[in-house]
Amino acid sequence: MKVILTTNVKKLGKVGDAVTVKDGFARNFLLPNKMALRQNKKNLEYYEKIKEEIKLNEDKKLNEANQLVKNIKKLKIEFRREADEKGQLYGAISKKEIINFLKDNDIKIHSDDIIISEQIRSIGEHEISINPYTDIQEQIKINVHKN
Repeated sequence: MKVILTTNVKKLGKVGDAVTVKDGFARNFLLPNKMALRQNKKNLEYYEKIKEEIKLNEDKKLNEANQLVKNIKKLKIEFRREADEKGQLYGAISKKEIINFLKDNDIKIHSDDIIISEQIRSIGEHEISINPYTDIQEQIKINVHKN
């Protein structure tokens, strides 16, 4: 199905792009969440009318994402875990634990926005990436201390 995106969608496209997606993805996700319009003459005309409003909305999301990154950078993310004598953790630090830590500090972030390249399984300093919006990716340090 051909659709016109009304918001930036990661791994799909930016506002105004005409993309082809599977019918189920469009029907069950993009269209109900008002992230896209079916591509036809009527919707093209409608999109031209609301283009400015969509642009303002995307600018607002961009500013919120930049503020989110600033707030996260101010935080010192630390975890205390049980570890063996070699510094290996009994388990790993998961995305859910990071999200809960941020939530406790009044920062809301989605699981899809956190990228952990290597699992955090040892004591020390680790880096993760945070990608809250298209084209914004920031490296964040996480410290893990022995309990």
